[in-house]
Amino acid sequence: MTYTPAENRYDSMTYRRCGRSGLDLPAIALGLWQNFGHENPEATQREIVLHAVDRGITHIDLANNYGPPPGAAESFFGRLLATDLAPYRDELVISSKAGYRMWPGPYGEWGSRKYLLSSLDASLRRLGLDYVDIFYSHRDDSTTPLHETMGALKTAVDSGRALYAGISSYTAERAAEAVTVAAEIGLTLLVHQPSYSMLNRWVEHGEPSALDVTERAGMGNVVFSPLAQGMLTEKYLDGVPEGSRAARSGSLREEFLTEETLGHVRALAGIARDRGQTLAQLAIAWVLRDPRVTTALVGASSVRQLDDSLRALDNLDLSTEELARIEEHAVDAGVNIWAGRTR
Repeated sequence: MTYTPAENRYDSMTYRRCGRSGLDLPAIALGLWQNFGHENPEATQREIVLHAVDRGITHIDLANNYGPPPGAAESFFGRLLATDLAPYRDELVISSKAGYRMWPGPYGEWGSRKYLLSSLDASLRRLGLDYVDIFYSHRDDSTTPLHETMGALKTAVDSGRALYAGISSYTAERAAEAVTVAAEIGLTLLVHQPSYSMLNRWVEHGEPSALDVTERAGMGNVVFSPLAQGMLTEKYLDGVPEGSRAARSGSLREEFLTEETLGHVRALAGIARDRGQTLAQLAIAWVLRDPRVTTALVGASSVRQLDDSLRALDNLDLSTEELARIEEHAVDAGVNIWAGRTR
């Protein structure tokens, strides 16, 4: 059946300017990190993405290694771009990244010019596109000069293979260095993509913090894992359900679900109920409370789950009293698994 997007798709979405650029992004974007590989029915994947478009989500976030297997999410989305979404490519912001392992040998990961540009070309082939809107350095590589990594991003932009460049999971110090190097070579960094949630607040820490660095540089922040890999939902309040992400020993590890942490999560769930929200909706509203955060990047395994996240936009206002209550329980839970994936 031919897909026709909803005529009112832009009426209910909130859009925010990404830093000091000219680009507006939806307050909630869809990431294809989880649930968009060969283990999931393609019909379900298609339903989720098209529903996201119908709800005004213009930003679809990918990376070379999303799947499983690596590359599967981009290949799936490429098929969608060639069919259902072919007439609407100019209405979409499509991002991809490179930094994690994609192929064997010394040129299959990290931050070299060789790897980043080879990976971008492979992503474009999978997507069937001439360009992506945003191309990220997916993780910091301290053994590769930032001039080389930022230079590769500049080549991506100058060659027309990307419209904007970004960085992901860079510490405040390394983000500041990347901004300086980028300015020296004539590259403007649009955005940082860090993990951020009520249980993972590393971007707030330090003088300056990562959020401070991006604000001063005029960059936006597209924050991923605002639900702390599903911990900030009702799913784990009474144990680990069979088949859940924690049960599969994936990115959410069962050892994260300590009784102390679950006590904080239960308290946060109570605050959400008092607001007439689900815990997931409160978690999204909380990261969006900071004007330096452009977008909360969410995943979805169903249309129902995506709609639950989108209902956060119905009540983004948090009172001083509510913020104080949240502060008691928005504590670091040791879930920032990306901090150890740099070198």
